[in-house]
Amino acid sequence: MNEATRGILLGVVAMMVIVTASNVLVQYPFNDWLTWGAFTYPMAFLVTDLSNRYLGAAGARRVVLVGFVLAIALSAWFATPRIAIASGTAFLCAQLLDVAVFDRLRRGAWWRAPLVSSVIGSAVDTALFFSMAFAPAFGFLGGGADWAAEPVPLLGMGAPVALWVSLAVGDFGVKIALALLALLPFRAAIEVAGPGRT
Repeated sequence: MNEATRGILLGVVAMMVIVTASNVLVQYPFNDWLTWGAFTYPMAFLVTDLSNRYLGAAGARRVVLVGFVLAIALSAWFATPRIAIASGTAFLCAQLLDVAVFDRLRRGAWWRAPLVSSVIGSAVDTALFFSMAFAPAFGFLGGGADWAAEPVPLLGMGAPVALWVSLAVGDFGVKIALALLALLPFRAAIEVAGPGRT
């Protein structure tokens, strides 16, 4: 097995585990503004960015596409079909956007491509996933989440909004914080493995 194949396989397995675990954990609110999935899913962007750094955009797209297929199949089994559909749509749009933005910025400062691509991808992912997974307007996807429409104070202290909106805002905040923290392992990987594709 050559190095590129090994890298793609490692990325696919990591993506499959992260996304499947996140799709199970997102069904369990931590409080009125976070779910447990908020702590695991942002690592999918780190996997995509490292894949892009070392395998190039084409290799990263392979990791995203194969990881997508496997994770969505597992998510439909371990979570719900509605969560799987919402996750699949959001994941594919956000991760492919992440690959494109990272690739466009790869020649700049080492931190710019992973941070900017993760922030943009996270915004798209959050908006698509939470609206499709929990908003009543997407009830036609099945597997209703009536608990998600209950009104709560935004982030536990603001104006009343549907729980899923508060969860989406909290989730996005965690994704941004973790995108910043993920710069540390990203930089460490650059130091250990060498420059990769510039």
